[in-house]
Amino acid sequence: MKYVKHLLCVALLLFVTSAAFASSGEKKVGEVDFAGIMMGHINDSYEWHITDVGDTPLIIHLPIIVKSSTGWHVFCSSEFEHEPIAEGKLKGYRKGPHELYIAGSGSNENKIVEMQGGEEVRPLDISLTKTALVAIIDGIILLIVVLIPARWYRRHKIDDEAPKGFTGFMSMFIMYIYDDVIKSTLGDKADKFAPYLLTCFFFIFTANILGVVPFPPGGGNLTGNIACTFFFAFMTFLVTNLFGTKAYYKEIFWPEVPLWLKFPLPLMPMIEFFGLFTKPLALMIRLFANMFAGHAIALSFALIIFIMYGVNMWAGSSMAVISTLMSTFMMLLEVLVCFIQALVFTMLSAVFISLSQVKEEKEEI
Repeated sequence: MKYVKHLLCVALLLFVTSAAFASSGEKKVGEVDFAGIMMGHINDSYEWHITDVGDTPLIIHLPIIVKSSTGWHVFCSSEFEHEPIAEGKLKGYRKGPHELYIAGSGSNENKIVEMQGGEEVRPLDISLTKTALVAIIDGIILLIVVLIPARWYRRHKIDDEAPKGFTGFMSMFIMYIYDDVIKSTLGDKADKFAPYLLTCFFFIFTANILGVVPFPPGGGNLTGNIACTFFFAFMTFLVTNLFGTKAYYKEIFWPEVPLWLKFPLPLMPMIEFFGLFTKPLALMIRLFANMFAGHAIALSFALIIFIMYGVNMWAGSSMAVISTLMSTFMMLLEVLVCFIQALVFTMLSAVFISLSQVKEEKEEI
């Protein structure tokens, strides 16, 4: 009964808050850019929008570094807040697409472009975007998390008392991934590939968690960016095939199948060769799609409130309670998904690597 009262109090508080929001901002409901809000959180950008304080947006502006026909240029993304001034000041740079040239096209949307003879030309862009900054923050956090236990182990002997606190937790966490995922899959080859696989797991897991945190240093959807998942999938592809055994390549280019399946038409070798690329492709798409969808669903539940306020205040107030509860549930579920997706990526990478470590079986006489 006590918990029911607490839930009713929370629901009443949400109702009153939602009603106040409706009465103060009802005229602005039609102006809400739903697609912009959702994709602004998920997509990469040249600035990091944190929140709005009243009518003033709180934004971290990031440096833009581009090379075009006029050479290298470095400036702040805040220069684009005043578009007419920026075009002249920034030597013709702007954010695409140009409304007069390719109106309706999203090929260069929110990307830095240079106008040359009325055409948009993408310069060499190595800017520090939100995704790149989140990747740097993720790397720094990962280094701290790893170096603290390493420092403890350097100062203690193997027969000393087991570590406690953060070091003990990380030791347990690392050994769980090593023993139950890496060693159980790779066997005596575990030590050779453990550094890469452990890096994959903890970097992806940290990036996933930072994506759930709604404020800096979190808030960036790193693993929901397909460029990031492509990089890890490509690294797994390289590790798998560069360290593959002779028997592994023999199974690809001359498998143990009837001769007519590999000569004169190399049907099975073609299928096996194609499989070299489908495995990392599946890794890339799986991680990207799950993290992208998780963020999109959680944001959709929140945006339903604005849609229902467009109907009337009572519909919006009722939906605010339901949407808040569903959003909270999705965010808690997303924390579990963060761990599962990092674990699945590491496990499948270990499986693909183990398949490349096969040894040729000698026929018994």
